[in-house]
Amino acid sequence: MSRRRYLRIACLGTLALALAALAACTPGDPQSTFDPTGPVARSQLNLFWWIFWAAVVVFVVVEAAIVYAAIRYRRRPGDGDPEQIHGHTPLEIGWTIVPAIILAVVAVPTVLTIFDNANSPEPGSMTVEVIGHQWWFEFRYPEYDFITANEMHIPLDEVVNISLDSVDVLHSFWIPKIAGKVDLIPNNINTMWIMGEESGVFLGQCAEFCGVGHANMRFRVVVEPRAEFDAWVQAQLTPAASPVDPLAADGETLFTSSGCGGCHTVDGLRGAGGTRGPNLTHVASRSHIASGIIENTQANLRAWITDPDKVKPGNVMGTEAAVYTNPDRRLTEPQISALVAYLRSLK
Repeated sequence: MSRRRYLRIACLGTLALALAALAACTPGDPQSTFDPTGPVARSQLNLFWWIFWAAVVVFVVVEAAIVYAAIRYRRRPGDGDPEQIHGHTPLEIGWTIVPAIILAVVAVPTVLTIFDNANSPEPGSMTVEVIGHQWWFEFRYPEYDFITANEMHIPLDEVVNISLDSVDVLHSFWIPKIAGKVDLIPNNINTMWIMGEESGVFLGQCAEFCGVGHANMRFRVVVEPRAEFDAWVQAQLTPAASPVDPLAADGETLFTSSGCGGCHTVDGLRGAGGTRGPNLTHVASRSHIASGIIENTQANLRAWITDPDKVKPGNVMGTEAAVYTNPDRRLTEPQISALVAYLRSLK
């Protein structure tokens, strides 16, 4: 391959990679940080632009100097060895002082943004306790005394204080359009605050590699007017009703007898108080299951119960639960149908 052709292919490949990277930054992307819908995300985006344009100026100046030097002092035919010199004191002082000034200028908005985002403007407002698990998020509302999972609801235009903890390894809590990343560290409580300024559903993601299921550790944040939020809270406070449908009633019995209640809680159901897995008291009201990776439909729920490791590799239910690891206790098709009917009734 000729050198010219090689350079052409390399340039085209670089251009394609650059375009692909830029495509991921479009505001329309569900997890784009360039479309902030809250004061925290907006302040972080403003800080990004400060640093970006400072970096652009440095890049242009440095590259221009390199290009100028390469052309001005290039070796020409007949040139001998250049004069040997040592250093240039004014230049050395200049390229020490100028970067220091640039860093000092960038440091001002950086420090201000860090303090603004670390200190809640309303410390007494509602708190949500976020607990990281491999590989799902648990949300506790201590003010209302209930627990849910993988779907966090917050009232529109209100400050919400977040308390972050982990029961196993490092995780990171990230809602790109509402707030940036804060780590969840075992035995160490981190805090942050958020505010949603637009109604809707916003995607969240664990942003710290935490094991084989990290990429599928997702969640959703539902921002809704206060009246709708209060209605959701009241629904969460209502214990799960006993199913009327015979098939669902069989599923309720099977839920505890097969060991599901050892890992999952269903408020009001005796024998279902486990905390290893998500709280399922109102699982049918959630839009997605399996830590937010699939829609909460009857077909998907059936696939999840039938072979959870196929849907989400590495999850605890598929690798450790006795009902899946013990061939003698494998669920039959009628049993799976009963469990699906029961879980679909938990609204």
